[in-house]
Amino acid sequence: MDEPRSLYQRWRFALKPASWPKLFVPTFFGHALGAAHRGFLDLEAVALGAAWTFLLLVAIVTLNDVADRDVDALKRRIYPNASKKTIPDRVLPAHHLLFAGLGAMVLLFGYGFFLQDWSQRPGFGLITLAAFSIFGAYSLPPVRLNYRGGGELLEMVGVGIALPWLHAYLQGGLGAPSAAWIPKCAPLLLGTGLLALASAAASGLADEVSDRRGGKRTLTTTLGNAACRRLTEALVFAGAAALVLVGLLAEHVPLLATLPPAALIAYRARRMQAISTDAVTGAFDAMGRYKAELHAAIWKGTELLAALLILFRVFLRP
Repeated sequence: MDEPRSLYQRWRFALKPASWPKLFVPTFFGHALGAAHRGFLDLEAVALGAAWTFLLLVAIVTLNDVADRDVDALKRRIYPNASKKTIPDRVLPAHHLLFAGLGAMVLLFGYGFFLQDWSQRPGFGLITLAAFSIFGAYSLPPVRLNYRGGGELLEMVGVGIALPWLHAYLQGGLGAPSAAWIPKCAPLLLGTGLLALASAAASGLADEVSDRRGGKRTLTTTLGNAACRRLTEALVFAGAAALVLVGLLAEHVPLLATLPPAALIAYRARRMQAISTDAVTGAFDAMGRYKAELHAAIWKGTELLAALLILFRVFLRP
């Protein structure tokens, strides 16, 4: 890619917009869950929720770069021709990212309590604090589960379950007691949780060598590249199967809303398997293609699921 020169280009690089669907897709899926529960899609709630997720994203991306700067620098020394890193390659200094992350975190907390009153969602401010704690525990001290082991499970809970549930509550939980509110189509979170775990498992594939030398305990450093790829693919297929199972068994989930996304996810998983043997340690181009198929499976499959859920439970509801 071209060298980021202007201030805008530097911050755009640092905020990694190509990775934004990882949080925005679960956000909009959560609004689909809330709309399915309520029988109505509130576009104002969608916009308010997107702003909430953007603040979370800025806080997490910038603070994670600060927390991971030593391991990122190690990777650049091992693979000098690999993709650039924000701090080691001096795109932006660490203290700029730290100030931006802390600022976004404070704004997120304040915004969460604002939404609690504006949208009449009891406890939403505290839910915001709890949600950030889940994401922050991934790589921020003192927990740093991505270094100690268990970061992938935490990501599954945060991205696949907590984030959609939070936005489902914002969309469809008017006046409900936050601790007890469960959307009618909540069983679908089993599928999205498995898909989030697959994404988390694959996230360390390209960093196996540097993470191992840097002391990070991930599924890749524990199992090795090949076994982690097999696990990732199995989890994607399991996520697709879970969606079909929920469509068959859950009272409020139409099977016609889960079959097409499950088929799309399974198709992309097969494409992952076809290129899997090339995505070995250090093969960054093949790894990029492998992850592109993985992201297509998760993001496109979840987007289709959200759209069909809204179609059948909001516009074509019985």
